Amino acid sequence: MNTARPTAPGRAEQAASRIAELAEGAEPGTRLGTKEELRSRCAVSVGTFNESLRLLQARGLVTVRPGPGGGIFSSEPSPMVRLGNSVLALDAQETDVAEAVRIRDALDPLLIEDALWHASPADFAQLRGHLDVMERAVEAADAVAFVRANWRLHAQIAAISPNALLRSLYNNLLDLIESHTLGVLPGGEQPLGEYIAQRHELHRDIVDALERRDREASLRLIREHHTSPTGPLYNTPHAEGS
Repeated sequence: MNTARPTAPGRAEQAASRIAELAEGAEPGTRLGTKEELRSRCAVSVGTFNESLRLLQARGLVTVRPGPGGGIFSSEPSPMVRLGNSVLALDAQETDVAEAVRIRDALDPLLIEDALWHASPADFAQLRGHLDVMERAVEAADAVAFVRANWRLHAQIAAISPNALLRSLYNNLLDLIESHTLGVLPGGEQPLGEYIAQRHELHRDIVDALERRDREASLRLIREHHTSPTGPLYNTPHAEGS
């Protein structure tokens, strides 16, 4: 029997879940208690409770009001927060990573269109910084570092979009995929080192096309990005998605 005590992040999430149940069962604006009352109810340290509170506020489930009569109150999440929480709920249900990748890929052309219109010289400097990290990972034959740098590049492209809904959904999908990924395995017959070198070149070409404001090339390259015939498999606890 596993008798190990939960880690601090685990205790914070457990405490957040307990308070979330209170908030979800109450009318918006209901006072749930003071910070000390709820911390004692959850039997966690001050630091752990503050982390729980940060999680709850990020998910739009509670608000904190200072002063006399203040405390922690239930709140009604905005549509944006509800969308983010739906992705977090899917994560907790161990959604197939391949499905998250498929949805993410479907959003990429929208982000490419926005980047064509809105990317600034500063944005391109940041994108090229991520490409440099990818290149160093290729040189070190570090596939995991390469994939993580790849995700950061895509997150940077998403950050260019003025569409908050699109950014939120895309970043939640990236977080879900990353949280389930343990490593990278070779796929097909192509050596993994050769594959990540080709993917680095493809991403460099995408950034080059965006900087030239070449819409046709940018969209063609993002389609190629999604339909590469061989490549790695993400090694996850529950699924393998190409």
